[in-house]
Amino acid sequence: VPLRAAADAGAGDPDLALVFVSHHHAGLMGAVGDVVHRRLRPGAMLAVSAEAVLGGSRELEGRAGISILAGRFPGGAVSTFTSEDLPVPDEDDDANGEAFAKALGADDQTRAIIFFADPFSVPMVKLLPALSAMCTKTLGMKRAPIIGGMASAGAGPGTNGIIIHKRLSRTGAGGVVIRGDVTVDTVVSQGCKPFGPPYVVTGAKHNVLLSLSGRTAMQALQEAIETLGGADRAQLEKGVFLGRVINEYKDRFGRGDFLIRNVVGVDQNRGALAVADMLRVGQTVQFHIRDAVTADEDLRLLLAAQRLREPAAGALLVTCNARGTRIFSEPDHDASIISSELTPEGGAPPPLAGFFGAGEIGPIGAESFLHGHTACLALFRSKDAGLPED
Repeated sequence: VPLRAAADAGAGDPDLALVFVSHHHAGLMGAVGDVVHRRLRPGAMLAVSAEAVLGGSRELEGRAGISILAGRFPGGAVSTFTSEDLPVPDEDDDANGEAFAKALGADDQTRAIIFFADPFSVPMVKLLPALSAMCTKTLGMKRAPIIGGMASAGAGPGTNGIIIHKRLSRTGAGGVVIRGDVTVDTVVSQGCKPFGPPYVVTGAKHNVLLSLSGRTAMQALQEAIETLGGADRAQLEKGVFLGRVINEYKDRFGRGDFLIRNVVGVDQNRGALAVADMLRVGQTVQFHIRDAVTADEDLRLLLAAQRLREPAAGALLVTCNARGTRIFSEPDHDASIISSELTPEGGAPPPLAGFFGAGEIGPIGAESFLHGHTACLALFRSKDAGLPED
């Protein structure tokens, strides 16, 4: 199979080890990396410090832990890079794509990029769009997602840690490029439910939404709220979100078509809304709410679609540090559901590891974005239609 758990004796040295270290051990990340190299001898390693880590069906919130996903990619190849290897993003997407592809050695055999960054030292607002443009525009790789997240162990500069192969850094970012005979599928569960009708943006300036379909943004929001029942209306206390359609060429919009962003402010005098996104006239948007029930339903529905495919050989999960028991009443929510839903009949769940991030990276449509309150899952499968029997 393309990816095997490190515990599988006889599998040989892994091509890649992904290591997740809770904040309790963040000060000893260098030693952790040394142990991983001595014991597993991976061809490449990427490690990140986090508020909490997860593995299998367990989420170690508030507890010390280290989680590792390691495996081989027969017919594939893995290479590492740091943010220092990347050019300074340019305003021109085409120039970005060519420069980034050259720096990473990315080509049409690239299947995925796994990317972890320190939130206090990496300008993700420019860097991630440049990486995404490389995949979608320069190389035309609709099936080469960027998946990952932001380190979350520390609350200030220099308090996180990222290891790229054998090098530990307290700033910057690191990643791996996966190539060859492997398929990397993604599930991005934003956990939101739309309400009210879709609107067309008829007035916007930067991140300020002025008017929707000819009425002020506040009037449109109030109109949408009138469509909510009592239980859903109560969820407005937890915030209002705006979904922006990614692919405007679709005839109908549904789950997975919207990039969800927070409504972060209100201008009563102008009837305007401030949104955590850049907006332009002509875009289609819809208001959303988020709660535990919707987040649970959204994740389960997206995983149900994955069950129609061959079993995954391994899985990487980056979930928001605002999820877990901060939103769900029971512990281990995301990890346990993923393990359960992806267990083939009569088989075992795929090896799963990951962490709680201060921001999650995953694709909506062909583009990859930095999210919040989201569960971003990467599933590793063979390139062929089916997996060989163990």
